[in-house]
Amino acid sequence: MFNLTGQKALVVGVANDQSIAYGCAKAFRNQGADVAITYHTERAAEFVRPLAGELGADIIAPMDVSDEAQLDALFDLIRKKWGKLDILLHSIAYSKKEDLHGRVIDSSPDGFALAMDISVHSFLRLIRRAEPLMEYGGTCMTVSFMGSQFVVRNYSVMGPVKAALEAATRYAAAELGPKGISVHALSPGPLRTRAASGIAEFDALMNDAAERAPTHHLATIDDVGAYAAFLASREAFNVTGGVHQIDGGYSIIG
Repeated sequence: MFNLTGQKALVVGVANDQSIAYGCAKAFRNQGADVAITYHTERAAEFVRPLAGELGADIIAPMDVSDEAQLDALFDLIRKKWGKLDILLHSIAYSKKEDLHGRVIDSSPDGFALAMDISVHSFLRLIRRAEPLMEYGGTCMTVSFMGSQFVVRNYSVMGPVKAALEAATRYAAAELGPKGISVHALSPGPLRTRAASGIAEFDALMNDAAERAPTHHLATIDDVGAYAAFLASREAFNVTGGVHQIDGGYSIIG
């Protein structure tokens, strides 16, 4: 029904073949888009480079979202290589362990600020750099979680952080809509990723989701990727600003 042939996609946050970012990159590529993949450190590159190779990535580059010079270098490379950007996928979140494993009210000022900067403001920094390359419109997406709207045990400081990410998505969508740039938050239910392994008792949450969700199935990275590919297509040009639940209906169950 739709394809992404000729589109250029930057995917930030691929860690391994179980990561949401990888599922999205794979879906973009399968629908015909060219992809750029980033890695956080040289150690991470050992896992990311083979995946980028499998995807036939045009660009494989280092990027620490807290390093302005690396951000500028990446977008300069995209400008020189492609001359445009159609899709931006941001799948990055971070919290200090002591803040993630403690109470929200006990979170440290610097830890809370760091989580907000890496998990939320980095999305805005990427959008700001992508905007000039999306002259004819484009799609920017990030990844949230239901802990933004409901209290999820042991999600702690990341709950308020994801709520801020969703609010930032709405404001960015309103600001960029006149330019034909849509902004979305993808919100899959509990699924097994490396990031999720840092949350205490997450296996119990996944079991509960599989039991109580109307479909009785957990979301997969392929489910998220398929939805992201649709949102990036011209057929979804008039959809923007939403938090898209991809969770088998788990979020509608009280």
